[in-house]
Amino acid sequence: MAGLLLAAAGAFAQPAPNFDQMEVHVLPVQGNVSMLVGVGGNIAVQVGKDGVLLVDTGYAQTADKVYAAIRKITDKPIRYIIDTHVHPDHTGGNEKLAKLGSTITGGNVVGDIGQSAGQGAAVIAHENVLARMSAASPGQPAIPFDALPTDTFAGAIKNLYFNEEAVRILHVAAAHTDGDSMVYFRRSDVLATGDLFTPGNYPIIDLARGGNVQGIIAALNQIIGLSVPAEKQEGGTYIIPGHGRLCDQADVVEYRDMLTIIRDRVQASLQKGMTLEQVKASKPTFDYDPLYGASTGFWTTDQFVEAVYKSLSLKK
Repeated sequence: MAGLLLAAAGAFAQPAPNFDQMEVHVLPVQGNVSMLVGVGGNIAVQVGKDGVLLVDTGYAQTADKVYAAIRKITDKPIRYIIDTHVHPDHTGGNEKLAKLGSTITGGNVVGDIGQSAGQGAAVIAHENVLARMSAASPGQPAIPFDALPTDTFAGAIKNLYFNEEAVRILHVAAAHTDGDSMVYFRRSDVLATGDLFTPGNYPIIDLARGGNVQGIIAALNQIIGLSVPAEKQEGGTYIIPGHGRLCDQADVVEYRDMLTIIRDRVQASLQKGMTLEQVKASKPTFDYDPLYGASTGFWTTDQFVEAVYKSLSLKK
């Protein structure tokens, strides 16, 4: 998976990628939405008469490349940035890209008379993202104030109406982290999931930041419930994952089924009193490893099994 997480804590640290070699590629999805790939996490771009809305911003070091790619699509200003979660391969570009944009103030954010533009785009995230980004991390530099979310929400849903389209920001508790959100563009019928769904690898469960395998399964079920396939279960609602290829509902169903089966296997082992090492030795992921597994790199199969085991071992 290209551009894996460059997380802000030691357990999720990895060698920095070669940012000079990273290239931004633009993939039109459908409706008002395109997808930028190649700069860390995938970025969703919604464009229309009101301006630009971004879902995630990639690495800080690639923000100029992201901005140049946006300018190939439109000359409209960036108005909103939505962070799907805390990790810096999704939030690193916040500071620069927000400063290059402008916030609409007044009216209903649909071009009303009397609207004006303030300096900097609004950065929206669940309140747990702000809390995590604001917290000190041992051995890590402080996150710049201008990179932090400017608009947070505490509940399960925050709604916008932008570029003549309903945009729903849906928080999922305790999944990849404790601050995850997915973003649904209702008219375009496109759903950006952040790292709740990464089709090229086993899901990354950041236990230190409130992640839990049960929450990821719940999120995948929510994605499936929101999406509607077209003919022969292909197409229809398109899904932009946190990393990897553009997907549709069938891809998420397959991924959800895989994770549910592995969860159930590990749960059964726990009920037998098996230790973590015994569970790893039993290879609960064996039949799925050719598709999702890794023995080296940032997120290995052993790390995934350990995260599932620890998730299920947590006291209720």
